[in-house]
Amino acid sequence: MSGEERVARRFFIKSGLSVGVGTVLLSPTVWAKEKEEAEVGPAEDLMREHGVLNRILLVYEEGIRRLQAKSNAELEVIKKSAALIKRFIENYHEKLEEEFIFPRMRKAGRLVDLVDILEAQHKGGRRLTSHIEQLAIPATLKDEGATGKLVDALKAFITMYRPHESREDTVLFPMFHEMLGKKEYEKLGEQFEEREHKLFGKGGFEEVVTHVSELEKAYGIYDLAKFTP
Repeated sequence: MSGEERVARRFFIKSGLSVGVGTVLLSPTVWAKEKEEAEVGPAEDLMREHGVLNRILLVYEEGIRRLQAKSNAELEVIKKSAALIKRFIENYHEKLEEEFIFPRMRKAGRLVDLVDILEAQHKGGRRLTSHIEQLAIPATLKDEGATGKLVDALKAFITMYRPHESREDTVLFPMFHEMLGKKEYEKLGEQFEEREHKLFGKGGFEEVVTHVSELEKAYGIYDLAKFTP
């Protein structure tokens, strides 16, 4: 078992035991209060932001399907999705990781190789987003070469970010949480929240989720039941 696997295993075993004991021993009132206090830690914040990213990846996948079928591609939806990736993921979510998480991991000598790869992928993702924005225009649909380049850029983005965010959720964030004391962790959560409201206003995360929902509806993939086999 690798070092990364051991970290993930320790974290989830610890989490599982905590939930199990809490459920059995704590009264509903105390349990609800403790759950509310622990609900929005920095790692949890970053993980739910990955949920936003995943939903945009589904929009990208539907865009690819439409482009390849040459049917109702509606490139404005892809363009708006790329703009949201830039605004919320690249200029906010990834900046938090690069400013607050990666330096601490490097200083502690923990998962440095992984951090280096993740940061390189951030840069690669920004290049792809810029490329997607440039190609998501009506003229692309009239040029098979340009259409192919857009499909390739969308596929490359999805291919990189699915394992990228999965490795962060199961390896990087658990170890980062484990490294920090309670007070430092809580203070970091406050800093994340401040940054969120500064950039996105009072609505913050909820407003971004609403925006993603609108993109899903524009492509007819909002109804979750449609994904049921």
